[in-house]
Amino acid sequence: MSSRGINVEAVQALHDERIDWRFKGMPSDAFGTTVGEFLATKPTVFGSGFVGPLLTLDRAALQHNLRTMADWCTEHGVQLAPHGKTTMAPQLFGQQLMNGSWGITAASTSQLRVYRAFGVERILFANELVDPSGLAWLADELDGDADFEFCCYADSVRGVQLMSEALASHGASRPVDVLVELGLPGGRTGARTKAEAREVADAVLASPVLRLVGVAGYEGEVAHDISDTSLSAVDGYLEHVRELVAELSEAGHFAGLEQVIVTAGGSAYFDQVAEALTKGWPAGLPVLPVIRSGGYLLHDDGFYRVRSPFSREHRLAGDESPFRPAMRIWAQVMSRPEPGLALLTMGRRDVSFDQGLPEPQVIRGADGVIHEFPEGSCRVRGLADQHTFLELSGADPQVGDWVGFGLSHPCTVFDKWSLIPVVDGGEVIDLVRTFF
Repeated sequence: MSSRGINVEAVQALHDERIDWRFKGMPSDAFGTTVGEFLATKPTVFGSGFVGPLLTLDRAALQHNLRTMADWCTEHGVQLAPHGKTTMAPQLFGQQLMNGSWGITAASTSQLRVYRAFGVERILFANELVDPSGLAWLADELDGDADFEFCCYADSVRGVQLMSEALASHGASRPVDVLVELGLPGGRTGARTKAEAREVADAVLASPVLRLVGVAGYEGEVAHDISDTSLSAVDGYLEHVRELVAELSEAGHFAGLEQVIVTAGGSAYFDQVAEALTKGWPAGLPVLPVIRSGGYLLHDDGFYRVRSPFSREHRLAGDESPFRPAMRIWAQVMSRPEPGLALLTMGRRDVSFDQGLPEPQVIRGADGVIHEFPEGSCRVRGLADQHTFLELSGADPQVGDWVGFGLSHPCTVFDKWSLIPVVDGGEVIDLVRTFF
C-alpha cells in the first residue's frame, strides 16, 4: 500500500518491533513488548523508567517545521526532496512526503536499500553511482517496480562508462536517469568546468542505458558562513549552474523531455537557490526546480540556528515562522568533584560535537520541576566518550539532577540513536526508528 510515495504498511509495521537491550535509553520494563504495546501505556519521559542520556523529539516543533517548509516551497515555486541522511527514519520520511515533498534524497547504496525497503517511490541520488553490485541491484529495483523513479549524478566520462557497462552487462531494461553535476575547483564532487560538464552530458546521451534528465549542483561547498562575500559567491556559483542548463538546452540535450530537473540547495542557502532556480528560463524549457534541504525538519540550537535563512534576513522573506529546534537530550548529573564543575552521563557517543557543543538549557531537580538556566550560568567545556564536562558560573546542579541540552547539527546526532521518543509535553507519543 503506497500513499504519497511510501509504503504506509511497512512504516506502520515498525510499531510491531519488540523493544529490548539494543535500544539505548529504553525502560527495561518495556523489554519484550512491541513499540505499539509500550506506547499504549502512555509512557512519560521521567515516569516510565527511561535511562539517560536520552534523546527526545518535540512533536509540536516537528509539525511546525514540516508545515513551514512545505508552505514556503509552494509559495516560491520549488519542489522539495529532503536529504534523508539527516534522520534515516522512514516514519519521518512519510511525514515529509505527506506534507508535499516531491521525493527523498539519498547518498549511498545502503541508504537506497533502506528507502526501498519502505517503498519510497521517488529517490534523488545525490552522488555518482559506479559500483557494479549497486547498479545491478538498482536495475532490478527499477525493472521490478514501474512506479519507482530514480535519478543519480554523473561528473565524469569515466563514471558514465562504468555505469553503462555495469547496467548493460546486467541486462537492465529501464534506463537510469542521470543529472550532470557541476562542481567547483577545490570543492566536492562535480565537473570542475562547464566544458567538462558538457562532455559528461554528451557521454550520457551516447549511452543506450542512461537518460540525461537535468543538472545538479551543491552550493554548500562554495561558502561556509553568511557574510556578504560568501552569499555573493553562492550567487555566482548558481549562475554557472543556470548557464550550464541553458547551454545544454540550446544544444538539444533535453529535447523531448517533459521536465528538466535542476537541483541544488542544502539547508543554509536554500533561499538563494530558490531564487536562482525560479528565474526565467529559455522559452519552452520545462525546468522542475528541486531543493534538497534536510536540516529544516529538526533544525537545531547551533549550526542551523545561525545559518538557516529563516533565522536571518534572507532573499525571499515572507510571513513564515522561523524553524524550531526539535531535538533535546537529557543527561543526569553524576558527579560534582570540585567547585565549578559537574560531570554528566552524556558524551561523544550520544551527541554531536562537529559543529558546536551541546547547549545546557533547562534543569530538572529532585522536586520534578523543570527550570531554565540563567543565561551564562553554565556551559559545556568539553566531551569525553561518555562524560560531559559542565563548567558552572552561577548554576548549582546537584548530583541526580537532570539537565536538558539543545544540540547542533542533527546529521551527527541521529546516527547515534536507533529508537527515539517523540514527546508532547512530558508524554511519549511515538518512538522513531532509524536505520544508519
